[in-house]
Amino acid sequence: MKNILVTGGAGFIGSHALVELVEAGMNPIVYDNLSNSTDKSLKAVESICGVYPKFYQADILDEEALDRVFAENDIDAVIHFAGLKSVGESVAQPVRYYENNVAGTVCLLKAMERAGVRKIVFSSSATVYGSPKSCPISEDFPLSTTNPYGASKLMIESILKDLYHSDHRWGITLLRYFNPIGAHKSGKIGEVPSGIPNNLMPYITNVAVGQLEKLHVFGNDYPTPDGTGVRDYIHVSDLARGHVLALQRLEKYPEELNIYNLGTGTGYSVLDLVNTFMEVTGIDIPYVIDPRRPGDIAECYANPEKAKKELGFEAQFGIKEMCEDAWRWQEGHPHGYED
Repeated sequence: MKNILVTGGAGFIGSHALVELVEAGMNPIVYDNLSNSTDKSLKAVESICGVYPKFYQADILDEEALDRVFAENDIDAVIHFAGLKSVGESVAQPVRYYENNVAGTVCLLKAMERAGVRKIVFSSSATVYGSPKSCPISEDFPLSTTNPYGASKLMIESILKDLYHSDHRWGITLLRYFNPIGAHKSGKIGEVPSGIPNNLMPYITNVAVGQLEKLHVFGNDYPTPDGTGVRDYIHVSDLARGHVLALQRLEKYPEELNIYNLGTGTGYSVLDLVNTFMEVTGIDIPYVIDPRRPGDIAECYANPEKAKKELGFEAQFGIKEMCEDAWRWQEGHPHGYED
């Protein structure tokens, strides 16, 4: 595979995937409306790997723009990151999430069909497991959702499965992410949340850099070792590398439908992450305990064995490196790419 269309390629995970794709000898072509990202990330990618990706600024719902991209480029496969991703926002604006995430994916698939491109790696989420009965979570666990964001991911998975069963010429990989954190080792690309962060690590680093006064920990009465929620945190560069491995398998087995968890298999609590961050940076993170958030679950961590066996995927970075790299990015870019 050579030319890879990367929808949402200017975002947090997308920009890290661009680096991995270039380093694997592939040519990423970025499609992003910049609603929750910036093209400055593409300049930062260039500073890391020497390549400024070809870039189309357009919306995933714009079928004419999608057709133009496929007409102008000999695309071999698609990595589909583009989508709205805030759980809380999805509860407040469900129709917007279904339109953008689900209808947008349908637009993309129709454009791929017209262009005769039938290989796609989809950015799914561990939210499709809902509130699991046990951990670690395997790919064959029952699926359910607790919010419209997760429901949109599950709907897209269903659409892709139905598409594959209707036409086995398609090669489809669903990657269920656990909790990506950290930043590229260079400190040149990283996560830039808008407003108060929804995710734990950027919330911690925003407190560390002085932009927020304290961290709010939602619930300390879960049935976990310290009462706070337990999650499977995975370094974003490890996650990005998983997409390259998925593409390489699609090249070898071009007419498969596969589903993989991308996680480490280890669960860490909120306070584990806070304490590790303080240990590796020497910075105090004041926090307060707030009530649980609706829809949050006690613990969620992966069984990563299928991805290890079939993709050769195994996380290389531990929790300390995730904290160190996240801080290197935040310390150097307290206002994101504006710095």
